[in-house]
Amino acid sequence: MKNLSLKQKLTILYTILMTINICAVFAVLFSLSNREILSSVQNRLRESVAGAFDDIEWEDGRLNFDTDLLELENGVYLSVYDEEGVLLYGKIPYGFDQSMVFQDGLVRRQKAERVEYYVLDMSYAPKEDRHLMVRGIISITDAEESFRITLRLALVFLPLLVVLTAVLGYFMTRRTLRPVSHITETVRSIQEEEDLSRRIDLGEGRDEIYRLASTFDNMLEQIEESMKREKQFTSDVSHELRTPLAVILMQCDSLLSQDGLTDEVREEITVIRKKAGGLSGMIAQLLLLSRADQGREKVTKETLDLSELSEMAAAEMTALAEEKEIRLETEIAPHLMVCGDETLLIRLWLNLLQNAVTYGKRGGCIRMSLQDKDDMVTGCVEDDGIGISAEDLPHIWERFYRADSSRSDSGSSGLGLSMVQWIVSVHNGTIQAASQPGRGSRFTFQFPKEKKS
Repeated sequence: MKNLSLKQKLTILYTILMTINICAVFAVLFSLSNREILSSVQNRLRESVAGAFDDIEWEDGRLNFDTDLLELENGVYLSVYDEEGVLLYGKIPYGFDQSMVFQDGLVRRQKAERVEYYVLDMSYAPKEDRHLMVRGIISITDAEESFRITLRLALVFLPLLVVLTAVLGYFMTRRTLRPVSHITETVRSIQEEEDLSRRIDLGEGRDEIYRLASTFDNMLEQIEESMKREKQFTSDVSHELRTPLAVILMQCDSLLSQDGLTDEVREEITVIRKKAGGLSGMIAQLLLLSRADQGREKVTKETLDLSELSEMAAAEMTALAEEKEIRLETEIAPHLMVCGDETLLIRLWLNLLQNAVTYGKRGGCIRMSLQDKDDMVTGCVEDDGIGISAEDLPHIWERFYRADSSRSDSGSSGLGLSMVQWIVSVHNGTIQAASQPGRGSRFTFQFPKEKKS
């Protein structure tokens, strides 16, 4: 049952309950109908026997019988007997036991071969000294046969009725739960598109589903407002911190340019400048991402030679890699054209290469490649550094996320990969990461290839 949808569960439950109700109603109706049929048969038998008295006359010292006694009116066999039990007139069913003892006014059952009868005897005195016995016989089997035919028809139509009930129940349930499907699809779309401005908007309604949709809309509105305030706060704080950090960097540069500083003081000022520079870079990235979240970051796209930009990024990162004794190997196919923002695409390469240098091992190697595969431009940065665990890998695109102490102590801001993911997304590309702890990481991105004009 866990694998069934709510519509299917409700349909099954509705069908079972309706089937039980239908069977119960049929059982009661057929039980009452059977009793009613048997009661009707007995009433017909009594009426026919009592009416037979009018067909018997005593005239001129003899009995006269009307021929109506020989007719099977209402299916009743009528016969007249004298005091000795001798048949005087009438008809009896074939195979009926005539030795059956007379009992005045009592309806009894008698079976003859395969047929069962009701038998009623009533005494009649055409004159004071002459007593007759009128016997009426009616078939129960014939009456019950029509009931059995009705029962068979009911058993034939019952499965059809159950199927019809299931079909109608399914369509009723589907129609009732249609707003739930709309809620589910809308919420899934909001989640996939990350568009908190959308609403379910079912309209006016008083039932539980409409109240649920209204609650969802209110919650989405609160979340959207909260996210807007958070983005605005991040943007404002990042903007406000740029000026004091710029002043700190200027003062550090001014102090470092002076003569007469001791080596200890110069080293301390250098540390301050390095930390302030890292903080300034992190704020710049945070400000860019904040503006991107708010849709205020302009992306200027044009046809670019990504191969040339890749060579420029590799040349810029070579010196940083050499400081850590890391060898940077490149395999860049020439003249691969894409439509994109030059500044952002260079930043993409620099962030990936910076990440590889930061977490690469001393004396190791970084491989950078750009190839043309299936009308897609595919770039890759692979290192042989500390790697990322399988548990942490899905979270590396989150802002400020750093997996463990070895990565936390690297000096990274935790924003580089978030920016990489955003740059790839605004260029209609995809990016994937694969890594094994102790064996390094590989980042692969793809962009649609721009045809040369």
